Amino acid sequence: MTTASPAPPASNPASWLNNQPYLLLSLSSLFWAGNIVLARHVGAHVPPLTVTTIRWFGVFLILLPFSWPHLKRDWPALRKSLPLMLFLSLVGFAFNNAISYWAMQYTEALNALLIQSAGPLFVALWSLVLFGVRLTGAQLAGIAISLLGVLVIILHGDFAALASISFNRGDIMFASSLVAFGIYSAFIPRRPKVHQLSFLSFTTCCGAMMLLPTAIWEARSGSVLQFDTVTLATLGYILIFPSTLAYLFFNRGVALIGPNRAAPFFHLVPVFGSAMAILLLGEKLQPFHLIGYALVLAGVVIASRQGSAVK
Repeated sequence: MTTASPAPPASNPASWLNNQPYLLLSLSSLFWAGNIVLARHVGAHVPPLTVTTIRWFGVFLILLPFSWPHLKRDWPALRKSLPLMLFLSLVGFAFNNAISYWAMQYTEALNALLIQSAGPLFVALWSLVLFGVRLTGAQLAGIAISLLGVLVIILHGDFAALASISFNRGDIMFASSLVAFGIYSAFIPRRPKVHQLSFLSFTTCCGAMMLLPTAIWEARSGSVLQFDTVTLATLGYILIFPSTLAYLFFNRGVALIGPNRAAPFFHLVPVFGSAMAILLLGEKLQPFHLIGYALVLAGVVIASRQGSAVK
């Protein structure tokens, strides 16, 4: 008599998600889109440097109970790569986020979305300049197609509107945040081989410490955080979704498929942002939305398909 083989163990949803780079990167874009919409809504209500400091200290405290065993184990590797880890804390967390929140007090929504659509190009540029990683033909075509889709959505299908756009200091600030995040993205595959909770806990803590003097300066200048309902709701969303989950998902996605294949997913941010405006703010769905969505999704699929960037 034969013995029935045991049933395979049920799959762990967290383990399954951890190996789905396209879903992880899409969720990161969704959470960041919500963050941009929220930042534009509360930009005049919350001090940007203080909020960013609280953001990263909060993420560090949320992660610490889960990351502590990994931090103890990974500390020798983190210490060995301390200059790189501090640099990633600066460009990926301290400067990038503080300057983007600050910029939203000066720039128009259209300008911010237009500038953000260049995010994949910054990633590709820094990957080439720093490490000689070139875009494949498919990646370049995918970025161009998805960029076209972003412009269709932002400009409502009227490319003549580009001529009427003017840029200000907020636009320059927002662009500098993308330059910094492009550097961060290019370095992610070369980070120390440590657990992602160790990496994120260390960099958020360091980023918050770097920002603390600026938050003190901001408070002494008269911009004091008011802990009212709007502020608490804003902090709640920021801490959980665009900070803790989005960075965990983004770092893992880049580690799985590389920065150049991951970069086109930035173009999903304005797509998700416009969809939120339609669903939550009652804006009307127009034909240009559908055309833009189709172009962005086609570009992302083309650019992120299997195949490494060449050197």
